[in-house]
Amino acid sequence: MKRKLRSIQAEINVARRAWGNVGAAKFSELRALVERNGVSVALGDICYLDDRWYVTHAGLLRLARRKRCAGIRTNLERHASDPLTNRWVFKATVYNTPQCKGFVGYGDANPSNTSALVRGAEMRVAETRAVNRALRKAYGIGLCSVEELGSHPFPQSPHDKHAAPPNGNGSANGQTSLRNRLCLLIRNYELDPTLVKRYAADFCGTETLRDARRDLVEAFVLTIAGEAANNRAALVCKLNSYNQPEEVRP
Repeated sequence: MKRKLRSIQAEINVARRAWGNVGAAKFSELRALVERNGVSVALGDICYLDDRWYVTHAGLLRLARRKRCAGIRTNLERHASDPLTNRWVFKATVYNTPQCKGFVGYGDANPSNTSALVRGAEMRVAETRAVNRALRKAYGIGLCSVEELGSHPFPQSPHDKHAAPPNGNGSANGQTSLRNRLCLLIRNYELDPTLVKRYAADFCGTETLRDARRDLVEAFVLTIAGEAANNRAALVCKLNSYNQPEEVRP
């Protein structure tokens, strides 16, 4: 029980560092979300925009995995879609148990209700929205997902002062950059940043973290976040192994 309370408080601390003092009421909402659904701020499951909490697509998929979701099916609604105008409509069905009849959600996307940042990807946006809505129904998530916000800009962390390059380790769509998420994890769990960078470079198979591809860095951030939350002591021991010179470290 104490471990669970510490984990919840750690998520609140991450949110406080990312978005500042949003008010006691909002933090109470977040605490209830973390406790009830096991969502993680550090992993990017939740974001804060315009005085509201939003769940993310990645967060919903992680929730489905934790709940042992039996399957997700998507279908293009051809009669309602129009490829010539980039209007797409999808139907998603989530089966939270093998015997479940399914929870259905619909998602639509076209150039008028999507951000210019995803122009040309309306079909994928529509499918994501459909899946998000079906997952929210299946698992009783009352929050809207950030991907359903239409043409509204994606949420930006207070730490993201400048836009990051599209192919870099930052974020091209305004979401909290991977670098900032990693910094939050380091501060929250009081990790040695130098050792974390060495671990990251080894994880990504590069000389330095700067040289790693974005998808590898994202995988590393998710991995180290999980390790820190599950067993910080074991993670610290692993990091200490990177305190040796490179040529003698196994």
